[in-house]
Amino acid sequence: MPTLNLITNVKIPDAKAFALELSKFGADTLHKPEAYISVIVTYNETLTFGGTFDPAFSLRIDSLDNINEKANEGYSKAFFKFFDEKLGTGAKGNRGYITFIDPGRANMGHESTTFATIFGGK
Repeated sequence: MPTLNLITNVKIPDAKAFALELSKFGADTLHKPEAYISVIVTYNETLTFGGTFDPAFSLRIDSLDNINEKANEGYSKAFFKFFDEKLGTGAKGNRGYITFIDPGRANMGHESTTFATIFGGK
C-alpha cells in the first residue's frame, strides 16, 4: 500500500541496500506490513533546495488509511531524522520536503483490483 518515492541529490553508494533499509524503516514508521511497501529511490544531481546543491531530498508517501495531521507530524520527524543520518540532509530538517497522500482505497490498484474491493470501501 505505501509507496515511498524518494528523489535525492546524494549519490548513494549501494542504492539497493539503501532501498531495502528504507523499506523496513518505512514499514516500521508507517505501521504497515513490509510486504505492501514499495520503494523508489532516484538519484538526481540537479535537485536543488534553497538555491544550493547541498544534500537534499523530496519524498512522496502514498499510503492508505493512515495519513492525517497528527500522524504526519510523527512520520515527518522520523523520516527527517532517518535522512539526516543516512544522507546528511541536516539535523534541522530544512533540506527537503515530504508530501503525504492518501489516494483512497478505490484509487489504488493491486492484485488486478483495487484496495476498496480487497478491504472494503472507506
